[in-house]
Amino acid sequence: MKPIIGISGSILINKGNTFSGYRRSYVNQDYVESVLRAGGIPFIIPFNEDLESTREMVEQVDGIILSGGHDVDPYNYGEDPMLKIGEVFPKRDVFDMELYKTAIKLKKPIFGICRGYQIINVINGGTLYQDLSYADFVKIKHDQVDNPTQATHFVELEEGTFLKNILGKEYKVNSFHHQIIKDVAPEFKVVAKSSDGVVESIEKITEDSFIIGVQWHPEMLSLNCEKSQEIFNSFVRKVIEYKK
Repeated sequence: MKPIIGISGSILINKGNTFSGYRRSYVNQDYVESVLRAGGIPFIIPFNEDLESTREMVEQVDGIILSGGHDVDPYNYGEDPMLKIGEVFPKRDVFDMELYKTAIKLKKPIFGICRGYQIINVINGGTLYQDLSYADFVKIKHDQVDNPTQATHFVELEEGTFLKNILGKEYKVNSFHHQIIKDVAPEFKVVAKSSDGVVESIEKITEDSFIIGVQWHPEMLSLNCEKSQEIFNSFVRKVIEYKK
């Protein structure tokens, strides 16, 4: 049986004329398609406030993808909101963190993307810069406005890491974020950095846990980029391995 990959969902509020203001559960379709191409069965875990039900949903899947979305509430890493923070969704923070904690308890692999990557860092004791402008070392454009399927800057990958074996020493990524990691969570290894020193990926891989996170959006590149798709392929293979 193919492994079931849970993808964290969010809420989209319809702003059109029909059902204006109506709340819809959703994830972007490219997460679903990336998992399907990798040989997994995508299972959207809808945002909800019933933590017991959330835990039960995690029990039904074999691995978790924490998807992108709102800024992480700085309360979670001990800071007040600063002037340039974007929109936060504190209830989704609680939801995503419950997904993470349950998956860890059940020893299920986790892959965090963009916001999901930042959630992994924060829940494990790391911190964030609330806006790129607060980090004086940032020199390149990380808040991309081009087509999301277009890669715009390079990252350099560390030897001996999971993604280095897939992407090689240097890899070009897309970039849709205005926040970055400040302090890397204890016990996590830096996997990739951009040329200006922004931490673009972290991992924690042990006998009992497989956790990787990336700041970019490989699911938006995967249709036309073999290496981006291979990230999902390799994650699904790891899910099968840890399932055994």
